Amino acid sequence: MNKVMFIGRITKDIELKHIKENDKYVTNFTLAVERPFKNEKGERITDFIPIVAWERNAEKLSKFTKKGSLMSVIGRLQIISYEGKDGIKRYISQVIAQEIQFLDRAKNKKEAAQ
Repeated sequence: MNKVMFIGRITKDIELKHIKENDKYVTNFTLAVERPFKNEKGERITDFIPIVAWERNAEKLSKFTKKGSLMSVIGRLQIISYEGKDGIKRYISQVIAQEIQFLDRAKNKKEAAQ
C-alpha cells in the first residue's frame, strides 16, 4: 500500500499549468508541514513536501487557495530517478495528490461565493 497524508500550509500561490499535448491541467507546489515534536532547542521543525496535483484537484487549488492556505492532502509517494550530468544517479520524491481538503473554511466559503 502506498498512501500518505499531510496537513500543512501552501508556501506560495498556486500556478496552474496546461499541458497542450494531452490537454491536462497540473500544478506543482510545496506544503509546509510541522513535525509533531520540538528539537533540542525547543523549536518546531518544518518539512517542505513537494506535491503534484492533476486535473480537477489542480484547478480547485488554483481557484480556492493562496500562499498560507491550510489544507490536507492524501496521496501516494512517487520516487523518480535520473542520471545527473556527472553520471550519478539521483532521486526526486514527490507526493501525487489524490484527495485534497481545504481547512480554511471561512475564507474558502467567502471566496467561493464571489
